[in-house]
Amino acid sequence: MAKAMTKSQIEDTISKKTGVQKKGVKDVLAELSNLAYQEAPNSFTIPGIGKLVLVNRPARTGRNPRTGEAIEIPAKQVVKFRIAKACKDAVLKK
Repeated sequence: MAKAMTKSQIEDTISKKTGVQKKGVKDVLAELSNLAYQEAPNSFTIPGIGKLVLVNRPARTGRNPRTGEAIEIPAKQVVKFRIAKACKDAVLKK
């Protein structure tokens, strides 16, 4: 299995394919990240890739794996990323 691309490699690849300077690509990726962080509570969609959403997890009972004792896990909000169907199909070659 190949290693995941680094941020620098991603910037370099996009720069070569689009003809935009690497610094410009870096700025666009940084702004995209900042926008995603700000808009995540309302859900943030990257067309063709997926959507960032906030999900409320209810309180539940869990188990301490060491002792087996039942413990209460409090309710909380989590950020999830839902993959778009187009992305699934492209990656899984359907």
